[in-house]
Amino acid sequence: MSEAERLDHFMARAAASYYAGREPFGARGDFTTAPEMSQAFGECLGLWAAVVWQQMGAPSPVHLVEFGPGRGTLMADALRGIATALPPFRAALRVHLVETSPSLRALQAQALGEGVAEWHDNADSLPPGPAIFLGNEFLDALPIRQFIRRGGGWMERFVLDGAFVEQPAENPPPLPTEALEGTVQEWGEAAQGFVTALSRRLAAQGGAALFLDYGPAESGPGDSLQALAGHRAADPLAEPGSVDITAHVDFAALARAARAAGAAAHGPVPQGIFLQSLGLVTRAAMLARAAPQSAGMQLSAAQRLIAPEGMGRLFKALALTHPALPSPPGFEVPTA
Repeated sequence: MSEAERLDHFMARAAASYYAGREPFGARGDFTTAPEMSQAFGECLGLWAAVVWQQMGAPSPVHLVEFGPGRGTLMADALRGIATALPPFRAALRVHLVETSPSLRALQAQALGEGVAEWHDNADSLPPGPAIFLGNEFLDALPIRQFIRRGGGWMERFVLDGAFVEQPAENPPPLPTEALEGTVQEWGEAAQGFVTALSRRLAAQGGAALFLDYGPAESGPGDSLQALAGHRAADPLAEPGSVDITAHVDFAALARAARAAGAAAHGPVPQGIFLQSLGLVTRAAMLARAAPQSAGMQLSAAQRLIAPEGMGRLFKALALTHPALPSPPGFEVPTA
């Protein structure tokens, strides 16, 4: 008989298997991310990094690191924008990609050629020094734990034979003492640990990090576990390794973890507001004028990225910086 597996352990195993031997992006894959929709997205993030580099005092060399770089599309677009707008930054930066999948590393090498200084399995092997970090739809793939209110206490969700089973919690986090029967509370233990370590580095060595992902601005109860296969919703527990399994990012909890570790946290800001402040609409219009045959596609992609009914509201931007740095681009004005 199979043994029940804690949800976060199940997610980690499923994600490792999923990304190890497939290309999940694009029309033939399971989902499409922002860099694949519009080159303006990556270019804008490259310009964001360029301004931050200037705020840092233009250190040289400086590491430009991407977590979960997919096919390398975002980094390729970012580097093109950087080379055009601020050549000294392009000359100073060293590209590092944090990626475990051999098949995706091969695609990244095709997209970026000799532009990559080094690949890494995790952040622990990154070289020291000032750095700028980018992560688009990276945090949502980190495993979560789920707890469910039962009989005035909390049980933890485990997975057994494609279904949830409830068992006594293993070293649970602080959970609300008042909650209705059946309430589900998620805890992103892996994401908080990741952000804590990254924030300590930023506080000690300088730099900034930008994450774009989906989730609420404030913490709260709820079951956000989900999966995609062929661009459609799928059962996240049925076939581990065959579907893209994710959960909403708890931005408020991550911001608290970053501040506790010594970094400054900015946001979260709705993605639509953030990208508009970086000039994504203007850049998309320029691309449309330069290639009239694809103008409709360029403009519709930009609209999907910023519109509240598209990705503009559900997706958020969160920046972490050395505490001495000013607010980075897109985070200057607080938003409700």
